[in-house]
Amino acid sequence: MTDLSTVLEAGGALAGAGGLGYAKVRAPRVYWSLVGLPVTWGRFTLSYRSTMDVCGLTVQPSRLRAFIARNVARREVLPVPPKVRRVRGTSTGLRVTLRLPAGLEPADLMAASERLRHAWGVHSVTVAETKPGFVELRMTGYDVLRRVRMPHRINLEGLAVPVALREDGTVFVRDYRKVPMALTLGANTSGKSVFQRNLIKGLAKLPVALVGIDCKRGVEQSAYAPRLSALATTPDDAASLLDVLVAEMEDRFDLLSLHGVSDVWELPERSRPVPVVVLVDEVAELFLISSRKDEERRERIVTALIRLAQMARAVGIHLEICGQRFGSELGKGATMLRAQLTGRVVHRVNDKQTAEMGLADVAPDAVVAASLIPAERPGTAVAADSSGGWAKIRTPHTSRDEVVAVCRQFAHLVPDLPALDPYRPHVPAEAPESGPSLVKPRPVTE
Repeated sequence: MTDLSTVLEAGGALAGAGGLGYAKVRAPRVYWSLVGLPVTWGRFTLSYRSTMDVCGLTVQPSRLRAFIARNVARREVLPVPPKVRRVRGTSTGLRVTLRLPAGLEPADLMAASERLRHAWGVHSVTVAETKPGFVELRMTGYDVLRRVRMPHRINLEGLAVPVALREDGTVFVRDYRKVPMALTLGANTSGKSVFQRNLIKGLAKLPVALVGIDCKRGVEQSAYAPRLSALATTPDDAASLLDVLVAEMEDRFDLLSLHGVSDVWELPERSRPVPVVVLVDEVAELFLISSRKDEERRERIVTALIRLAQMARAVGIHLEICGQRFGSELGKGATMLRAQLTGRVVHRVNDKQTAEMGLADVAPDAVVAASLIPAERPGTAVAADSSGGWAKIRTPHTSRDEVVAVCRQFAHLVPDLPALDPYRPHVPAEAPESGPSLVKPRPVTE
């Protein structure tokens, strides 16, 4: 009987260990909740002061504090680390709110994030400033980007669309009121198209006008025609459509002047024009020319894009530009336009120079991270903006058919914009569920 009990106990222990090992690989959330979180929490609690000290994240105490410690408490005067205000466990990691002592700034903790990651045995540590004097350490217990799972409930307002998952387990949101113009770069099969699909899927549910410019004869965007207010599939059509958008922008500025306001969101709701999001696929096709007669068209396109990027935010017109490369080699105006696109998302690129085109002027520290994205992780990218902050993100896979279904479901939200009617794509009465799209744009009337 004793031998049988020993065998059962050993077998149970082995089965439990095997189950935990399986959960660590196949169900990392379960493993983290059962094992990783309590272990990491204990390690953090026991080693916090010593870790901060060796990482150089402590300051000398004030004279009053040193006097009290030395003469009243009769104890050694120790350096002061950031004060822990709150520790909170999540399904993906650990969140720690710290109060910074005088002499430390968030940049100090950001510089030491890699050392903190190794000290506490977590997958990553990111630092976010919550308010002056307070930061939040966001520890991620495992690689949340290996299998992206977006939260089921995301409460957003305005022109905000959840697009991807950040490395720290939070949602990357494309908020057009905070970042009105953006540039997305990446090589073939890097995930640019899936990123754009997630954008369109989210925008299709909002009361906005979607304008597509896809000079690859519409092979990508024509399938979303039921929800598009306009679609241009050739450079000539794109030039005419952009001229119309510039005219629309000027009309909206006249409306703002009439009401004595400087932003479309300050208008009364009944007078406020609908926001417009312009989705440009492969922007290089708008810049390249094959003969001298194309130069005038290119000049029109570049001028219109720059004017929209510089001024259209105030009137609710936003640019979302995608491409493989976007540098000075595209010609006059490319660098000027890029400077106006404050939001940047860079997927896997073929060379470091492309990563620098997208990130060097807004977040130089992110260039190396973008250059090291592996090919076997499509959808992974580095997102940054003009604030200098950046994060690694990954877009969940979304099929074209899913986005097409959403566009059909919300086709009734296409707003009434008479100026765009000549460019409204024709939608067949019964569009096929899958396969090549039969959508063709209506002829453009000058």
